Parts: sequence; structure tokens; C-alpha cells
Amino acid sequence: MGLVAGPAPVEGFHPLRPHPLDVDADLVLAADGDERQLARVAEVELEPGFPTRQAGLPVLAALELDPLRLPSQVDRENPAQNLRGGGQPPDVELSDRGVEGAGDREELQARRFQLIASPTLNRLLITGGAGFVGSNLAVSLATRHPDWEIVAFDNLYRQGSELNLPRLEEAGVEFVKGDVRQSDDLKALPELTAMIECSAEPSVMSGVNGDTGYLVHTNLTGAYNCLELARRDGAFVVFLSTSRVYPVAPQVELNLEEAETRFELAAEQKVRGVSPQGISEEFPLEGARTLYGATKLAAEMLIEEYREGLGVPAVIDRCGVIAGPWQMGKVDQGVFTHWMLSHLFRNPLSYIGFGGHGKQVRDLLHVEDLVDLVERQLLDPGSWDGRTVNVGGGRECSLSLRETTEICQRLTGNEVSITPVEETRQGDVPIYLSDCTRLFGLDEWRPRRSAEQVLADVHEWIAADPERIAQALNIDAPSGEKE
Repeated sequence: MGLVAGPAPVEGFHPLRPHPLDVDADLVLAADGDERQLARVAEVELEPGFPTRQAGLPVLAALELDPLRLPSQVDRENPAQNLRGGGQPPDVELSDRGVEGAGDREELQARRFQLIASPTLNRLLITGGAGFVGSNLAVSLATRHPDWEIVAFDNLYRQGSELNLPRLEEAGVEFVKGDVRQSDDLKALPELTAMIECSAEPSVMSGVNGDTGYLVHTNLTGAYNCLELARRDGAFVVFLSTSRVYPVAPQVELNLEEAETRFELAAEQKVRGVSPQGISEEFPLEGARTLYGATKLAAEMLIEEYREGLGVPAVIDRCGVIAGPWQMGKVDQGVFTHWMLSHLFRNPLSYIGFGGHGKQVRDLLHVEDLVDLVERQLLDPGSWDGRTVNVGGGRECSLSLRETTEICQRLTGNEVSITPVEETRQGDVPIYLSDCTRLFGLDEWRPRRSAEQVLADVHEWIAADPERIAQALNIDAPSGEKE
């Protein structure tokens, strides 16, 4: 039985005072004997001497929960923060008969509770599963959880993605060739417990030439089809979004400080949600953001509607630059890998835009650090359902192009020609850093690998198999690079 939303708040509830029974509106079921409380039940606090048969405890009885075994997760310093809605009373009505309220939401709540309460992840679908992020997630999660049945779903559109198929097979991951734009391809899949939606056309330059079809239908129609599949099975969705949902113009106009090798964000800004630490989720969303960013933001909005109206549990990760081995880097997507490839194969580069000095900055996150976070989200869906968080390396793990050049030269021993181009490309920004304060307040996860380690791992991967990688990416390697 689910906890049902109702028209009236708990009798006697005050948002700034702990109630004898302080229950989050998204109360979920905990598994018996589950020490990790994967279903992170509600935020419940019982006052000393509170009678166990008072109004409200039938809720726990109906859910077969023992109130004495519920973890106390109440913030006594800030009682209002015990509620996910930022201090608003839960939309429930408790009575001696149990739970009463709007019956039209009971099925939706129960559906979400059923998944969130489940301690077992039986079958995981990873869309875009042969791409850079998807394949690394599939291989690493299969290694960590051999009992999980993992399916990698991909149309192999991305150049070089076929190189990941042997890795998936070796890890015991099932590969299914299909396209998220085609709903029948997804409907043919067996029932799943969870989904990582990381299929995308991720280039910020995609669509600028007027050819918008593949981008829009992959990122938006594809997200819709994936949500319909998740709704069919009641599956938990981890949606990998992007920092590109934040509009371009306000970022270009930010106050910057120019250091010797990079731009820095100034402390004084006219726009909310910005600090020297980066851009937070409070950054305004009004304005254009590239077609790539627009399709991902539209998909985020679809997810919110599917959560609220159709009971699909989901978390949204707004990722900055992800980098690491097996990334088929290009000039417009995967810039750090592209920089390393160009140094290893001694191909020329350009500092494009913002004066042509190479001081533009991005944070970067090692793909295995992302795997660590996504794993935590899959293991504890109740804690993550409904969250939207920035995910990135932040100021501590960031590089300018000039700084990237210095590291690549040191790792490869090669110097390449770099041409300055003063003109700034459409949709480009001088600096992006992920302010992950919200994420860090929710979980103990932190990035563990430095920017230099990310580049070192990329270098090691390319150097171990240069001929095959160059061939897959149609890279012209100078004489002596190929054997």
C-alpha cells in the first residue's frame, strides 16, 4: 500500500516545529533486514513518550513498518529542511483509519514506492551503451556487480563505438543494437528494473548547419521513448543531462578575472547562481543554450512531468565535461581527449575564440568518478528520486586549453602547431565550472581523480593501441606512428 496524497496537511503540523510524526511526503518501504536501508525510508522522529497508537501510526502499520526500526534523519537545527519541498507540509492527511486523500494518485505513489523499496536491481538498461560514457558504465558496473543483468543498447552511430563491443562482451554485458528514436526497438526489450539514459547527440555544434533532425529526435524523442519504457516497467531512471542546459548569453557576460594561463570567475557577479566555485543549479534558465542544451533541458522537463504525473522515479545529473579512456574525442565534443590525440599523432590544433589565447576553462570529471556516483544512485533510488544536481570536477579539477597543452606536451614529449583564432564560435563560453554544493550536501561522493590523472589515463589508453584508434577515428598519423 502506498502513502496517498490528500488535500489537507497533518493536523497540528507546523513547518518550523518538529511534529511527533514527521513524515516525508515520499515515504517509502524499507526491506526487512536490509542493513543499508537501500530504501532510505521517511524522515521520522518519534517524541519521547509518543503513544504508538496515536493518529498516524496506522500508516506505518499499513506499510508493515516497525517505527522503532526507522532511521532518524531529522535535521533538528533546521526542522523545515526535513521536508523535500523546502519546508512545506506534506500533502497528506492521517487519521485513525490510516491514510486518506486523493485516490487518483494512489497508484502512482504505490508504483514509485514499489521500485524504491526494492533492494534488488535485477535488470539494468544503459541506452547509448556502446558510447564512451555508456560503455564505461556498463563494463565497470558489470565488474562490480556480476549478479546484475546489464543490457547495452546503442545504434552505433558514433564513430569508433564499435571498438567497445568486444569490451562489453568480455564483461558479460548483453549488447542490443537499436535506436532510441524507434519506440518499437525499446518495446522489444524485456522488463527492466532501472535505466541509465545516456544516449545523446552531444555536440554543441550539432544543428548549427540547419540539419536538426538527428539531434532533436535522438535527444528529445529518444528521451520520451525511454520514459515510456520506464513507465511500462516502473523502472528507476538515471538521466545524464548536461551543463549545457544553462544559457549561453549570461555565461558570456559573467565577470571574469584573467590570470596568466586561464580565466577565473570573479567574486562579484550580477547573475545569481555564480561564484568563484562555478555555476550552481540556481543559475537562471532564460535564454538560448544551443540546440543540444535545449533538447536536454526539454528532456529534463519531460522527466519532471513523468515523475509527478505518471509515477516514474528519476534523478537528473547535469554533467560537465566527462573524460577518460575510450572517448572518441573530437574538436566539438570530447575536447580533452581530442587534445591528447592531436599531441600523440602530432596533428595541428587551434585556440578558437576569446582572443585566441587558449585561456578558456572547463572542469572535467574522470568517467570512473561518474561511475562511482551513478552506482550510488542505483543502489539507493529512494534518496535520489526527484533530485537534479550538477555533476563535475569543479574548480579543483579544471583546465584551460593552455594548461591542457602543457600537460599533453609533458606526457607525450611532442609539441604541435597551435593556431590562434580570435573569432568565438556560436554557443561557446569562456569558462564553465560545476558548483556541486547541492550534490555534496546530499551524499559523501566526491571526485577522486585529478585533471592530470584524467589526461594520463587517456594517454595510456591511446598509446596502448594507437593504430586501431587512429583507424577508427580516421586520424592521419605521421610516418612512424603506425606499425
